[in-house]
Amino acid sequence: MGDPLRFRADDAHDEPAVTLDAFLAGQSNATAVRIETGDDARKLIPFLDRLALVEVAFPSFRDGRGYSTARILREAGYVGELRAEGDVLLDQVSFMRRCGFDSFAPMKAIDRAAAEAAIARYDYVYQRAADAALPVWKLRHG
Repeated sequence: MGDPLRFRADDAHDEPAVTLDAFLAGQSNATAVRIETGDDARKLIPFLDRLALVEVAFPSFRDGRGYSTARILREAGYVGELRAEGDVLLDQVSFMRRCGFDSFAPMKAIDRAAAEAAIARYDYVYQRAADAALPVWKLRHG
């Protein structure tokens, strides 16, 4: 794995993540859960207040299901660390941030300055997302 990128002010969560199945089957004292491709993130909603980290697997940059996982968790009120892990590419980081990811563990290292530049590249967005950015139409028309 490349160096992790975090866009949070709190300390990194070091506890290893358990699988969603293990968490639901009795390891509910864990504070870190890993969501694999195809897992239903909605099963975590009753437990969000006790989780410090949710790690979402991206086995391939072509698989976008993790974006939906992030949005589901953020819209359900999850405020802990949300980490994208795996085949994460620089050109995906800004979109992943909009969906709610605030931590990244890419397979190949991503330069922090390049990631920050990608995130800050556009002044305006066109649609609502899990982040707090107002769409440009809302700024124009209230």
